[in-house]
Amino acid sequence: MQTLYNIALFYLWRAMAAETDYSESEGDKAAEIEHLTRLSKLYLAIIFRYRDYIEEHESISVAELPTLIKPRNEKIVQKAQEIKSNFENYNYDEDFHEAAMIAFEFVKDEIDEVSLPIQFWINPEETLGFMAGDAIDKNILLCSLLIALGNPTAKVFMNFRGESKKILVYFKFAEKIHVLDLEDGAKAFNSEDELNAFLKLDEDSTAYEFNDHMYVDLK
Repeated sequence: MQTLYNIALFYLWRAMAAETDYSESEGDKAAEIEHLTRLSKLYLAIIFRYRDYIEEHESISVAELPTLIKPRNEKIVQKAQEIKSNFENYNYDEDFHEAAMIAFEFVKDEIDEVSLPIQFWINPEETLGFMAGDAIDKNILLCSLLIALGNPTAKVFMNFRGESKKILVYFKFAEKIHVLDLEDGAKAFNSEDELNAFLKLDEDSTAYEFNDHMYVDLK
């Protein structure tokens, strides 16, 4: 519980800092921080009291994961338009790859990765609103943005092997397969065989890929 408390408190403080009137006295600031600290403890007590209920009702099957990819959500479309505005006259064939890299850098660098000890699915527009999410949330947001930028081939790939996991997004563009890995960077491959060799699927893997229109169990 202490880990979750510290994470929640950090974001409460950050939100407060963004809205703080710096003409306030130090005493007023200290009182506000104390108020937020007490409020966070109350919220966390409620969360943990109903943790089992939350996780039961938050559970979805892997086949339902496509419902989390939302390229047509208003906030996702707005962010995609913001990315497109970096180009004088956005042309998919000429500009998509650079736009994809802008989206990748945004999600990698600007969306804080958090790990909470409770199973809670966050929609991509919520990840965008919170500017925070876990590894799955961030990749779902990235995939949603890539599709919103015009590439329907973008997919989230997930591979679980024992206690380890690999989550990334890949898409096809200009006769190459492009991998965007928030941990290890961007890579490009010339064929499906090269991609499969990189993904390292074996008998110990539990892997699947999905976007807003499909889900495939790979192992």
